[in-house]
Amino acid sequence: MTSPHGIERLTAIMATLRGPNGCPWDRKQSIPSLKPYIIEEAYEVVEAIDQGTDELQDELGDLLLQIVFVSQMAQEQGLFDFDSVAERISDKLVRRHPHVFGDTQVKDADEVVQNWNQIKKDKEAKKYLLDGIPTAMPATLLTQRYADRAASVGFDWGKWEDTLAKIAEETDELKEAVASGDADKTFHEMGDLLAAVVNLSRKLGINPEDSLRHCALRFRERFNMMEELDPTATDGKHSLDDLEALWQKAKKELAKKK
Repeated sequence: MTSPHGIERLTAIMATLRGPNGCPWDRKQSIPSLKPYIIEEAYEVVEAIDQGTDELQDELGDLLLQIVFVSQMAQEQGLFDFDSVAERISDKLVRRHPHVFGDTQVKDADEVVQNWNQIKKDKEAKKYLLDGIPTAMPATLLTQRYADRAASVGFDWGKWEDTLAKIAEETDELKEAVASGDADKTFHEMGDLLAAVVNLSRKLGINPEDSLRHCALRFRERFNMMEELDPTATDGKHSLDDLEALWQKAKKELAKKK
């Protein structure tokens, strides 16, 4: 008899870890206790993808472990097991791809997305088109997903240039709100402006989350260089003009290294 391998081996190991003679830490866990690890592992997968490292395989394994871990605990509670999870997603994939597994005809990827969203709404107990998108997602990604789904039924700007006009409009409204001293209105207008920028990014085919993260990391790199050039840069005693001059110098130094 051959030893189990692949997913069979992984699920067997997980069952052993949760068993009577298993690992105390693993036995102590509950489904809710794994939430932060699931989120952390998902972000580590994204980071491995962004960095193009050979660690992607390991990070995918770590994320898969969380799924197997939750499935094992669910099995212990008589809810479901890993096989039923795999079957459920397999059924969903077949149902949502009638153009591959059925007779539906589509002309392009946009129509695939439109059909996908309609199938979710009609056949998966979704009352509204925007149902099913987790609100705990990062705000820029949540905004993009809402806009993408609305666009799939035609609720979208025609050209990316149209979103620039919307950004200008929202900027003016934010200025008015700030001038009025109305904190609540300013809060909402700031959100509207950010949403308009996310939509511009979407129309340009740029992932706003990735773009903003890249900007933040570039900022960190430049600010670190400022401290390398002048260790007193963060002592709080420099004027803004001095810091701006140091910032520009840091940019030039980094440009030389690339």
